[in-house]
Amino acid sequence: MSRQSARSVLACAISTVTSTTRTAAGVFAPGHLGELTQLIPFEMVDEALAETGAVERRLRDLPSRVVVYLLLAAGLFAGLGYRQVWARLVSGLADPGSLPSSSALAQARRRVGVAPLKALFDLLAGPPAGALRWRGLLVCAIDGTTMSVPDSPANLTRYGHQSGSHGGSGYPLVRLLAVVVCGTRTLLAVTFGPFKTGETSYAPALFGCLRRGMVLLADRNFAVKDLVTAIADTGADLVIRCKNNRALPRLATLTDGSWTSVLGGVPIRVIDAHITVTLSGTHRRAIHYRLITTLLDPHRYPARDLVVLYHQRWEIETIYLELKATILGGRVLRARTPAGVDQEIYALLTTYQVLRLAMAEATAIHPGISDDRASFTIALLTARDQVIHAAGILADTTIDLLGRIGRALLEDPLPQRRERISPRIVKRAISKHRAKGQVDRTNHRASTTIDVLTEHQLTAAQSP
Repeated sequence: MSRQSARSVLACAISTVTSTTRTAAGVFAPGHLGELTQLIPFEMVDEALAETGAVERRLRDLPSRVVVYLLLAAGLFAGLGYRQVWARLVSGLADPGSLPSSSALAQARRRVGVAPLKALFDLLAGPPAGALRWRGLLVCAIDGTTMSVPDSPANLTRYGHQSGSHGGSGYPLVRLLAVVVCGTRTLLAVTFGPFKTGETSYAPALFGCLRRGMVLLADRNFAVKDLVTAIADTGADLVIRCKNNRALPRLATLTDGSWTSVLGGVPIRVIDAHITVTLSGTHRRAIHYRLITTLLDPHRYPARDLVVLYHQRWEIETIYLELKATILGGRVLRARTPAGVDQEIYALLTTYQVLRLAMAEATAIHPGISDDRASFTIALLTARDQVIHAAGILADTTIDLLGRIGRALLEDPLPQRRERISPRIVKRAISKHRAKGQVDRTNHRASTTIDVLTEHQLTAAQSP
């Protein structure tokens, strides 16, 4: 569907809703997130504060509810200090009041603490209603990333530098690990801590979100016997890439070329695939993938289809790009203490989650536009505008299923995804000099051919 057609359908389906600015009363008025407040309403924030014992004992100029919304709004305006974030929260109010001092805002953030932000994230984490399934299974992915924090003594003690051949260097790093829903790119569960702890050590803390009816995608780092056993124990299925030379006993060969084996006491199926990528019609690249899966039925889950499905694992890389590049713009976080880092990360992830939920609601109303055609950048910029104008905070008497964010997304959807290949490059260069010479940074149009290897083909490929 063209963009013009999308606009025409949208105009016919949804009438423009005119609303007036309505906010909470008195000192609570600055506490909002624009239109996103309807997804994180006052009652939800108050409940999180009450459950974690963070409600103020006396009414202050900066009530705890307002401070929580300030922290969430800071996730939308990651390049601004908290006083400037406050200025945007009150810019659309009839009586913006006086601007709190940096010291007052810092004391208020410390008073609220980490727990209410974590409670809010836990309330919002999960797949949106109607999330797409693959053969009846909710497709999820697990992977990790790192986030840079200020080089303060407290952060250095907690997180340390990344070690290397020249000793510790760069900013202290937080390692973050998440389970996400592919397609809608919403978060199911997260954990984070010092960089020195590896992904496989953090992973078991996330498996509580897994259920029967899910399939978890993961890269080679997670092809660990104990992790495979732990995932299988949750009832969820898995598709994990492993090393091509991983020693696994071949028990039986199946009709689609895959074969059965066992790992950590868990029955698995092994798929060896030769993937040929043709770039711009001329250059060719060949890749050998070995996947292990607990989806054992070759008729219901053909081997080639599982290789195609595994590509959805890259959805989680897109999420980390949106968090670190689109929202943060490559910046380090603000907080100079570990408690502040925890608070800021939970606030950032909560804001990200609620943006993604708003996007999922919009694409659910218009099934002609898939989840991956909704622009995260448009959602983020529109949400910022609604905060500045203090618009859509409370639901109108006329129900508006989309709101301004949804309409902005559907009026300007991304084009249909093309198959392209982009080379892996350093995102933040250590040196401005190209020590490794010229790098091809072209995004090539590509076509992909997948061949599932038979036992004979695999033996021939492995022979010297």
